[in-house]
Amino acid sequence: MTLRKTLLASTFGLLAGLSSLTANAADYKLDVKGTHAFIQFKVSHLGYSWIIGGFNKFDGKLSYDNASESMSKVTIEIDTKSIDSNHARRDKHIRGKDFLNVAKFPKATFVSTSYKPAMDNKAVLTGDFTLHGVTKSIDIAVTKLGEGSDPWGGERVGFEGTTSILMNDYGIAKFAGSASGKIELFFTFEGIKVK
Repeated sequence: MTLRKTLLASTFGLLAGLSSLTANAADYKLDVKGTHAFIQFKVSHLGYSWIIGGFNKFDGKLSYDNASESMSKVTIEIDTKSIDSNHARRDKHIRGKDFLNVAKFPKATFVSTSYKPAMDNKAVLTGDFTLHGVTKSIDIAVTKLGEGSDPWGGERVGFEGTTSILMNDYGIAKFAGSASGKIELFFTFEGIKVK
């Protein structure tokens, strides 16, 4: 076989391999309408108890490749006005200038930059989190919950994750009575495959 034929065969073989990997990649939309996706937080109140809440309005999408997980990507947009700690007066204060200042910063976003899989369906999802006009890179400990078909002819994949941030890093001196400003974030996402 000539060198040219060998190179062509190798190139076609490589392209075929890439094609088979790409075929495993799929885009998913978060199932926010069916309320199978949640973003919640937990923050200490004066060191005596916990305030637990979440964001009622957000949306996003993910691209997941089960053959090459490191190629997976996530994008999330959160409506900061939708914060809900089950206390209307406190939520009004949190939305104000002392804290989130939602009039000026109505959105928070997360855009992944890497997905590093580990053992037992676990991974580290790294990305740029923007809150209060400040962008910082954060790591999220992720567990893949499962994937497969649903009763309505669709396909789904599910993940959960945890991380913590310091509000000081985002130009917020304190948050909801927490002296340290440390917020623990939790999410559960169920994605529906886009056909």
